Amino acid sequence: MAFAISLILGGISVGAVYALIALGLNLTFLTTRTLNFGQGSLMMLCAVSAVLFTSTGLPLWAGLLAGIVLVGIAAALTESIAIRPIARVGGSMGWVVTTLGVGIFLQGFVAKYFGSQAFAFPSFLFSARDYVSLLGVRLSLQYLAILAIAVILVIAFELFLKRTSWGRALQAVALDPDLASVMGIPVRTVVTLSFVGSGILAGIAGALVAQITGTVDAAFGFNLLIFGFVAAVIGGIGNSWGALAGGIFLGLMEKLVGGYISTAAEQAIAFALLMVALAVRPEGLFGEKEIVKV
Repeated sequence: MAFAISLILGGISVGAVYALIALGLNLTFLTTRTLNFGQGSLMMLCAVSAVLFTSTGLPLWAGLLAGIVLVGIAAALTESIAIRPIARVGGSMGWVVTTLGVGIFLQGFVAKYFGSQAFAFPSFLFSARDYVSLLGVRLSLQYLAILAIAVILVIAFELFLKRTSWGRALQAVALDPDLASVMGIPVRTVVTLSFVGSGILAGIAGALVAQITGTVDAAFGFNLLIFGFVAAVIGGIGNSWGALAGGIFLGLMEKLVGGYISTAAEQAIAFALLMVALAVRPEGLFGEKEIVKV
C-alpha cells in the first residue's frame, strides 16, 4: 500500500512540472493558435543563464530573475521571427518547423559558446534532502513546491483572464483578432505579451526542474517539452485547468507504469496516451469542440 501511495504522490508532483510547461504552451495558443516548440530550449536557457549570471558574483535570486527576463525577451523574439511571418500565410503550419528551429539554434548556441558539459545548478527553495512524511511516505519538498506553484499560477492566470482588462483583451484577441483590432485593442502588443508570459513560465519551470536534477546542459528541456505538449493535448489545449489536470494525469500514469510494469515503459506511456487522446477525445478533457460555420 505504501508503495502505491508513493507512486501516486510522486506522479502528482511530477505531473505539476508538465502542467507548468503545458500552461506556457496554452498561453501562446490562445492568441495565435500556434505552439512554441522552442519552449524546452527556453527552459534550458533560463537555467544556464542563471548559473552564468551567478558565476559573475550576482546573488542566486538576482541570477534567476535575470534568466527569467532573458527568456521572456527570447520568447518575444521567437514570435516576431519564427511565427509572425508564417502566420501571414493562411492555413500554414510552418511555425512548427520554425519554432523547432529556434529551439535547436538555442541548444547549438549554448553548446558552442558555453560547452556541452553539464552545469551544476544550486538548490534555491529546498534541497534534495528536504521531505515531509505523508501517509507513511517520504515526499520531496522540491516536488511539493512545484505542485503548489503550478496551482497558484493556474489560479492567478484564470483571475487575470476574468478580472483584468488585459485578460479580457487577450480573450478578445483569441476569439477574433480582426474584430479586436477594430474595437481598438492593440492586438500586436497583446500577442507579444502573451509570448513574454509564456517565456517567463518556461523560465520558472526550467529553474524549478533544474534544482531537482541538480545539473543543466544544452540538451536540457527537450524531453520535458514533449511531456508538456502531451499534457496540454490531454487536458485540452488552451485550457488552464486542463493543463493542470493533463499534467497530473500524465505524471500519475508515468509513475504507475514505471512502478508496476517497467521504468523503460515510462517514456512510451506519453505517446500512447497522446494517440488515445487524439483518437477518443481530440479536444481534450476540458476542451470544447470548435464549431466551424460554412
